[in-house]
Amino acid sequence: MDTADRLRGGMARGVLSFPLTSFTATGELDIEGYRAYLETQLAAAPGAVFPACGTGEFFSLDEDEYRQVVTTTVEVAAGRVPVVAGIGYGWAQAVRFARIAEEAGADAALVMPHYLVAAPQDGLVAQLAQIAARTRLPLIAYQRGQVAFTADSLRRVAAIPGVIGLKDGHSDLDRLQRLTLAAPEGFLFFNGASTAEVQARAYATVGIPAYSSAVHAFAPEIAGAFFTALGEGDHARADELLRGFYVPLVELRDRVPGYAVSLVKAAARLRGRRVGPVRAPLTDPGPDDLATLDALLATGLDLVGATR
Repeated sequence: MDTADRLRGGMARGVLSFPLTSFTATGELDIEGYRAYLETQLAAAPGAVFPACGTGEFFSLDEDEYRQVVTTTVEVAAGRVPVVAGIGYGWAQAVRFARIAEEAGADAALVMPHYLVAAPQDGLVAQLAQIAARTRLPLIAYQRGQVAFTADSLRRVAAIPGVIGLKDGHSDLDRLQRLTLAAPEGFLFFNGASTAEVQARAYATVGIPAYSSAVHAFAPEIAGAFFTALGEGDHARADELLRGFYVPLVELRDRVPGYAVSLVKAAARLRGRRVGPVRAPLTDPGPDDLATLDALLATGLDLVGATR
């Protein structure tokens, strides 16, 4: 079974896990803490695991730290689920990270939005072509921020050997419907919006039921319950979780830039996970927001019958 088929099967079985990267109180990489934390993530049976991506603070890792994170993920996963490592910046740097991920044994790579500059469609396609020509890893493109493909560009992207899918972070359903219709059969799509569960049903209407879950990074019990409710068509249960947990979490997340990561990490610490603080330029939540998060986490766990 090739990587695309393994990912397709995983997406049907569970949410996609984007684990946090563990740091010490003084900001050094805590690889043993990461190993222990990752075991709890994999025990919840995600569809795949994506180390060193946005939630994993890829942007703050040096190459040696990145190597340790991806290598440890491959070791801990031990073939149970596909490992898709984050790569990014300009194509030359993305290739450097891709080669490290190859050596570490990753199954594929997620190409995160390039650094800083806006670019025309021809440039977005060329960026992926340059990376694909220099790595054996299957690639998943990630459109977010300054990266947004047209239907014509996606046809060209999908024709690049080695490019197998697209993660979307724009939540533009009109554009997404055009992209899914333009893509060849078997091309992978998944919902990568922040707190993707809030938009999961909307994405499913345009043929994209798979999604990544930041909540899985700290409360896989809640993420799993929501995934099950959607899969079973239990909309009353899904609405209960949205009203009681997910929507209030989004409202808290939107208070401060960077909370899409730092709130997740704070919630994992509240669960006793050894993940440590975020690295600058992100900041950890202040006391008031942390108290709100703590109460919200307790509510969410109670809704699914889980304990702290």
